[in-house]
Amino acid sequence: MGSYAVFLRGINVGGINIKMADLREALKAAGFSDARTLLASGNVVLASSLDAAAVKRECEKRLREAFGYDAWVVVLDAARVSELVAACPYPDDNKSTHTYITLSSDEAMLDELDAAGAALEGAEQKRLGPEALAWLAPAGGTLDSPFSKISAKPRFRASTTTRNLRTLVKVRDAAAELAATGS
Repeated sequence: MGSYAVFLRGINVGGINIKMADLREALKAAGFSDARTLLASGNVVLASSLDAAAVKRECEKRLREAFGYDAWVVVLDAARVSELVAACPYPDDNKSTHTYITLSSDEAMLDELDAAGAALEGAEQKRLGPEALAWLAPAGGTLDSPFSKISAKPRFRASTTTRNLRTLVKVRDAAAELAATGS
């Protein structure tokens, strides 16, 4: 049985509001009996005998059925989340910047986003792997940052989602706890 982190795209930020208790129940009804949510931004850890691609398909199908929206998720093996956190060269946060990691289910889309960000003057970013790109934003100005505006374009919506590094640390720890308890 594998442990996975599931990251929902675009909920509780732009008109699609899902309570985490409802999200847990929907995923449990889909057969993910130990699904646990973290924070209110669509972060889930769960265990499954399915591979990551099948977990992605099942989660998206169930979310579409339960909540009636065009659901997209990025699914990572729990161990990979830990590797990405360890590979990030930026601090959790400091007074002037915040660290974000954009996760993707489509390497070509992340390649395109990486190239667009690299072309921005003064951009600080680092590719962590085929599915992740770390970047910095000014404290208090994340949504106004040039990279954030690029990543919010509709072409990236179906395959990317962004979390701050603090959130990924919490997801990493919850996934490790889930794996340790064997459920």
